[in-house]
Amino acid sequence: MLYELVNFSDAVGPLNVFRYITFRTGGAIFTALIFVLLFGPGIIDLLRVRQGKGQPIRSDGPQSHLAKRGTPTMGGLMILSGVLVSTLLWANLQNMYVWVVLAVTLTFGLIGFYDDYLKVTKQTASGFSGRLRLGAELAVAGLAAYAMTLLAKPEFATTLALPFFKNLLIDLGPFFILLGVLVIAGAGNAVNLTDGLDGLAIVPVMIAAATFGLIAYLSGNFRFANYLQIHFIDGTGELAIVCGALIGAGLGFLWFNAPPAMIFMGDTGSLALGGALGAIAVATKHEIVLAIVGGLFVLETLSVIIQVTSYKLTGKRVFRMAPLHHHFEQKGWKESTVVVRFWIISVVLALIGLATLKLR
Repeated sequence: MLYELVNFSDAVGPLNVFRYITFRTGGAIFTALIFVLLFGPGIIDLLRVRQGKGQPIRSDGPQSHLAKRGTPTMGGLMILSGVLVSTLLWANLQNMYVWVVLAVTLTFGLIGFYDDYLKVTKQTASGFSGRLRLGAELAVAGLAAYAMTLLAKPEFATTLALPFFKNLLIDLGPFFILLGVLVIAGAGNAVNLTDGLDGLAIVPVMIAAATFGLIAYLSGNFRFANYLQIHFIDGTGELAIVCGALIGAGLGFLWFNAPPAMIFMGDTGSLALGGALGAIAVATKHEIVLAIVGGLFVLETLSVIIQVTSYKLTGKRVFRMAPLHHHFEQKGWKESTVVVRFWIISVVLALIGLATLKLR
């Protein structure tokens, strides 16, 4: 919206500043942050009244979590509202990559919202059918991946870029859609599994968003992409604004989610945020780098897969409890210790991911 002010920059010189992605990304961060801080308390009060008993707490989870009963969920509504308002205000709305990523984010948020709604109204830890939920996620991810192939130049439309290699592209043909589905839906569910402690998921999401904001900016700028010898994907630079909105809204949400949390993001937020990161990774051709930057989410997901597989095959559990953060809680780590150490891991993984931009 504000990007259109560039059209008047010939008459009013200072308006030319809206041409720069860096300036608008900063504006998106600030706008989303202020929006969530201003409207967050009202949203929390409304959700508390509407939900009554709040988010159901797993009876088989750590006993320390029982004290969190009554805390409202669906805090993802705060995040999504901030992201939407900020993106619409600062992004170039003629850029289709922006609309595809927003569509994935909001649709995944809607799926998560319905799941949260059923959990709250039925006061159960399980929402609607896992198959139906996964089917909806796969359908949305498939449409988004297909849209990415139409937006990209023919030489990049269905290719997978490998980190650490300058010019190596693997053309997957129609199987690229399958890869896109795996990345987008997988990222959504991985963040969802990670969201189990106050502040645990939102900070790694912001770290990943900051990392991919930089990747999107560099990939969408011909000179920087050429210097770093990464693939230039025209138009993806605008996704830095979306990443900025994610960071700002995340910071605002963390203000209320910091221990002891006043609200949980719920599936409404975690599924949407993961889907957004996955869609941005597919757009920028950095799908594998997302697995590095979001390595914490990968570890959490693997811990669940390993736990379930081991129990079904042998009747034994590898971890004291899955996902992984509960394992460390059961070992005696305090919740704050788990959260901060996982944040540190996320920072290290983000730095490794950024290193792939130069080590080629």
